[in-house]
Amino acid sequence: MQWATLAAGAALLAPAAAQQMLRFPCSQLVVERTDPLVNPGMKYTPHLHQIVGGDAFNVTMDPNTDLAKQSKCTSCSYTQDKSNYWTAVMFFKAKNGTYTRVPQIGNGGPQGKLHNSGGLDLYYIPSGKVTAFKKGFRMLAGNAGNTDPSKVKMSNICHRCWTSTSDTPFVGGAPCTGTDTVDIPSDPKCKMIRQTIIFPTCWDGVNLDSPDHQSHVAYGQGSGASGGGACPSTHPVKLPQIMYELMWDVSKFADKSLWPSDNSKPFVYSMNIGGPAAHGDYVFGWEGDSLQKAMDNGCTLNQACSKAGLTVQQPATYDACVKKQQAPEEVNGWLKELPVGEKAIKA
Repeated sequence: MQWATLAAGAALLAPAAAQQMLRFPCSQLVVERTDPLVNPGMKYTPHLHQIVGGDAFNVTMDPNTDLAKQSKCTSCSYTQDKSNYWTAVMFFKAKNGTYTRVPQIGNGGPQGKLHNSGGLDLYYIPSGKVTAFKKGFRMLAGNAGNTDPSKVKMSNICHRCWTSTSDTPFVGGAPCTGTDTVDIPSDPKCKMIRQTIIFPTCWDGVNLDSPDHQSHVAYGQGSGASGGGACPSTHPVKLPQIMYELMWDVSKFADKSLWPSDNSKPFVYSMNIGGPAAHGDYVFGWEGDSLQKAMDNGCTLNQACSKAGLTVQQPATYDACVKKQQAPEEVNGWLKELPVGEKAIKA
């Protein structure tokens, strides 16, 4: 089924849309201060992340390890996907200077509602013939230290203000178009904020990683969630386009009297920085060649696909795949300060 057909009436994508895409939910595996991509081996990394995927996730993540064989479960709906995906956590800053995590809910849209317990929705969008990621592949999208929205291409990382607590009916066009912004919206009319992170789709064909976790990949000529477009000669191998979507429920913070009196932003990520610092990390961990077969055989949405051997778990099963914090600290409830540097302190 073509995405253009699925999105009829919602104008999700241009007619050149991919013929199919995997679109599936992943619940939270753990929320903790680890980052085996940027800070391997470190506990209590500079900021907090939410991690989803296979439970083989650990502080070091040896690239020679086959995550699919080491994971006993995955918090994603596809049983064969033991990859790990993680992002920063959004916090609300109150007038008295305390912070609390913004709740997350499942994302809907023209393709239907997905169930998550926290976490995010995953997309793998092919455009023509694509080469699936290899064992040991990893990459990073975005810059956790960036404060300048002009340094972010809005078609790759963006936020959308939802003025209702329901995303049905779906309102708006393709991800990262229209009124979407790089900054996190600061408008009491917003009841939900959707965050989108789109990864590069072109690979140099040699390196599974690079020192900055970005140089071995590149964005193609396409824009937004289109599958990526033509690749540059430096990065000639076309990859499936990975997109993260997260729905932050800000409805209980809509009363502006709760907001900071110094006119600072009410919503920040766990680095204590706003939307320009949004970022996502990816470590590949699909079983065998299941992802390549899924891309080659038109597997689509959150559906079982016998041609690729893909099976779908029920929400109760993938919700139950959780992991104890490897850097233990209490990050729920109201905090005096964000957990950066020192351990989190309860308000």
